[in-house]
Amino acid sequence: MSPSGATPPRGFAGRLAAMFIDSRLTPLAVVASLLLGIFAVIMLPREEEPQIKVPMVDVLVAMPGATAHEIENRVTRPMEKLLWEIPGVEYLYSTSMPGSSLVVVRFKVGSDLEQSLVRLNQKLQTNYDRIPPGVSAPLVKPRTIDDVPIAALTLHSHSLDHLTLRRLAAQLDDAVKALPDVAETTLIGGVRRQLRVQVDPVKLASRGLTLDDLAAALRAANARSQDGELATGNREILIETGAYFRDANDAAGLVLGTWQSRPIYLRDVATVIDGPAEPTDYVLFGSRESGDEEAAVTLTIAKRPGANAVTVVNAVRHTVGQLRGVLLPADVAVTFTRDYGATASGKSNELLLHMGIAIFGVALLILLFLGWRESLVVLLAIPVTLGLTLLVFYLYGYTLNRITLFALIFSIGILVDDAIVVVENIVRHQRLPSARGRNLREIAVDAVSEVGNPTVLATWAVIAALLPMAFVGGLMGPYMRPIPIGASAAMLFSLVVAFTVTPWAALRVLRRHTSSSSPADEAKPHDPEPNDFFTRVYHRIMDPLIASARWRWAFLGGVVVLLVAAVSLVGIGIVQVKMLPFDNKSEFQVILNLPEGATLEETTRVAREMAAAIRSEPEVRDYQIYAGIASPFNFNGLVRHYFQRHGANVADLQVNLLPKEERRAQSHDIAVRVRPRLAAIAAKYGAAVAVAEVPPGPPVLQTLVAEIYGPTETARLALAGRVKQIFEKTPGVVDIDWYVEDQQPTVHLRVDRTKAALHGISVDTITRTIRTAVAGSRVDLLHQPLDREDVDIQLELPRERRSRPEDLLALQLRSDHDDIIRTGERPLVPLGELVTLEPTLGERYLYRKNLRSVVYVTGDVAGKVASPAYALFAMNRELAKLDGRQFGGTKPDVALYHLNQPDSELEPAIKWDGEWHVTLEVFRDLGLAFAAVCILIYMLMVGWFKSYVTPFVIMVVIPLSLIGILPAHALMGAFFTATSMIGFMAGAGIIVRNSIILVDFIELRRADGQPLAAAVVEAGAVRFRPMLLTALAVIVGASVILADPIFQGLALSLMAGEVASLLISRFTVPLLYFMVFNRPSRIST
Repeated sequence: MSPSGATPPRGFAGRLAAMFIDSRLTPLAVVASLLLGIFAVIMLPREEEPQIKVPMVDVLVAMPGATAHEIENRVTRPMEKLLWEIPGVEYLYSTSMPGSSLVVVRFKVGSDLEQSLVRLNQKLQTNYDRIPPGVSAPLVKPRTIDDVPIAALTLHSHSLDHLTLRRLAAQLDDAVKALPDVAETTLIGGVRRQLRVQVDPVKLASRGLTLDDLAAALRAANARSQDGELATGNREILIETGAYFRDANDAAGLVLGTWQSRPIYLRDVATVIDGPAEPTDYVLFGSRESGDEEAAVTLTIAKRPGANAVTVVNAVRHTVGQLRGVLLPADVAVTFTRDYGATASGKSNELLLHMGIAIFGVALLILLFLGWRESLVVLLAIPVTLGLTLLVFYLYGYTLNRITLFALIFSIGILVDDAIVVVENIVRHQRLPSARGRNLREIAVDAVSEVGNPTVLATWAVIAALLPMAFVGGLMGPYMRPIPIGASAAMLFSLVVAFTVTPWAALRVLRRHTSSSSPADEAKPHDPEPNDFFTRVYHRIMDPLIASARWRWAFLGGVVVLLVAAVSLVGIGIVQVKMLPFDNKSEFQVILNLPEGATLEETTRVAREMAAAIRSEPEVRDYQIYAGIASPFNFNGLVRHYFQRHGANVADLQVNLLPKEERRAQSHDIAVRVRPRLAAIAAKYGAAVAVAEVPPGPPVLQTLVAEIYGPTETARLALAGRVKQIFEKTPGVVDIDWYVEDQQPTVHLRVDRTKAALHGISVDTITRTIRTAVAGSRVDLLHQPLDREDVDIQLELPRERRSRPEDLLALQLRSDHDDIIRTGERPLVPLGELVTLEPTLGERYLYRKNLRSVVYVTGDVAGKVASPAYALFAMNRELAKLDGRQFGGTKPDVALYHLNQPDSELEPAIKWDGEWHVTLEVFRDLGLAFAAVCILIYMLMVGWFKSYVTPFVIMVVIPLSLIGILPAHALMGAFFTATSMIGFMAGAGIIVRNSIILVDFIELRRADGQPLAAAVVEAGAVRFRPMLLTALAVIVGASVILADPIFQGLALSLMAGEVASLLISRFTVPLLYFMVFNRPSRIST
């Protein structure tokens, strides 16, 4: 009531409360909100990590026989220029290899895949007329996060071989593929069945035949056709001609021609084997309990976009169980070596439990402070608000993952604040003398109306602190976007619930519960100041500060010293800055690259030696060796294109750990522990090894990536070699590699064109014969209707006949001017008469990024230097000593770039990429978002307080939360990460909210005629209780996040920032207000 006794006009909040306090729609809205929340929890797909939409398209073009440099100039450069014209393209990565080109087109984050594909295909198809002769049409393969397998089933056995396991896996693939929401399935490992025709070159030559003769004869004999029908006797008879080879014996009986008046059978010149193909890769399965590794085949399964990973994997498990004893024999074990459904379900359930604990903790806190009736009213706001926020996630297309659930947990401590303010004010109004004789409905509506505008302002201040984070760019943007969107939605819903549902519940729960006030309290025109220990301590500190200017300046100076000391913890390295801390996953990979030229067997031996070093770790559950082929890729492998790894000199080790609850060590600690052993083995064989952990956030090419630019290839290689040496000398930098292949020993068979022409033999015939002799030739199919995979007829030489280049010289060729075999008319010519062997070195691949030639040098960090920023700073000091003139430049220094590529290739330059690039982008965008936060909050408060100065008084305390945040990170040994920054920004909104409460109280008291000094002191005493309750609610809500390695920084920032701001702002805000408005020129303001 106003002093005149008239009821003050009600604001928006009061009118809204009056509308819903007795409405029959209010309980229905509550029930509907809860049901919608349950519906959203059931319908939301569950994943461990949020899906980041980054359309990537691989464009592959072949030009057989061309060198890497010719590929670059004929294919790669012209295609890059066209693709760079497409709107939305952010990066172009190209690799020019002998005979082929690969261009990876990466569109901007969040781009629509279909639209991007249409643009890319249209651009390529409209320029097909520019394709040079001998160049294939582009093969376009889109890649998205939905291509990442969510499950991997490894079939392994002690008794069965790779061929049998592959055939079983192919049948299992058919059964799994028929399940709903299953997308791409891939078989990795094993060998296919082949009909291998192994030719004896000596016997073949003695019969006057060539490899081309055999290939033509096999194709001609393995033929069958449906030739129509004949009508006879009023019936139609179908006519079929020919027959396919039934088996190896049938093929071996093929007559190739005659020799000395006798037929020449295929078995006379070749051995025909129906069995496994020659292995090009090995997949082995091992575990800590088992002895030797077992033969294995892995089936990977991806899901359709929008499907629930948990449901899909459960369906796969059920299918495998049904096939036990039907398709899968007892001696074949099936191990789920990847189950992202289980990890997603486990993480979701864990976080839902944490959310329940947070709700219970906040409920207990409110119960202790307000009493059980008031706590019931406040707690009703939590499920209603969370239910509506979950519905927003569902409608927005989000999934139920760690980020969306953390957004909800993070919001719990804040969203109850509006309801607390409303309920506390209703209870306060009940105790006022003016409430006697009035019904609770009017009291509640007036109480809501009184705090409505400040509550709206304070809520918008928190939203203004959160929402700009939604506009963070790059890969990190969509990863963190659910936090500002979810928390902002929760704050808006909590505001509406506080003005509608909370008064309705208060009217019913508090109706028979009124607190009587003492006559002494009734005599006081305002709220009585509490008389507790905290208030007495507050007065002992605050009263001297108000009385003495010297003490005021000393206090503020002390606060500034504390702030500088806290910030200096970052400068001296006690608190390290990192994009995101290390996660605790249940897997990691070992990426092994032997020198070019290593055999598959040698690579497998080294990989098995590394597996033996890993197997001894107690936390290792099982592992798989993929030699010559890539292991199942994750999102990290998708961005790094690990799925394209193949060749005799490459191998992957997939290491699966025990579940988190069954081990104490973090996955990163295990990786750090095994890395020295793996590095020692790799050094022994001259190999490069990298331990690839699943990154906690957006993946990059590698943690440390130096992009080397320069005017020439020689200059780039020289500079890259020097940078690699600096990597090797820098402490803490490990897994060092560069994208410069060893030049593999090569033998070039140079054709004497004159001799070949005199014998009527073309170069094409020679190259075809050599290709068949070296790699074999797929002549045709062995038609086996029951086989799931193709059975090729492979024409090849036995392994012992093709071990050395000189073995090829004995091959015989014949003039290709006549396709009919007529021995004697066209004599055979040994290959050795037409070619000469020239030893040489193979070519290196040529890499380009965004139309500029580049060489990559990569590395990781481990040990004491766990943040790449500090290793990078140390290397920058060494790079500054380089002389650019030694690397083809005209300037004495080598330019360093961090966010942008160099403008020109005329001078040598280095650009830092990898995690550092993402870190800079994230903190730059968060810094800009924080600036936007401050501007928005300032504008809101100027509009409310009608003053340009008062908002400065309120906002000056925002940085003071760092006094608590940074020392807390130091004590916990935690990195200051992007989530820490988000917690700091969110905390800024809460600090401003508390400061608004203090300043609003001071101005209310001054409006009632109270002296400035008394109003300032009383504000800190009276308003401390709601500030304390808000801070404790935030601390309790955030405490459950402390255990998560990724969001520990956010929890620390919120908790420590709240404690620091609670203690410091209680004194600083009133004190600054007093100092600003205690001047004569300000008294009338």
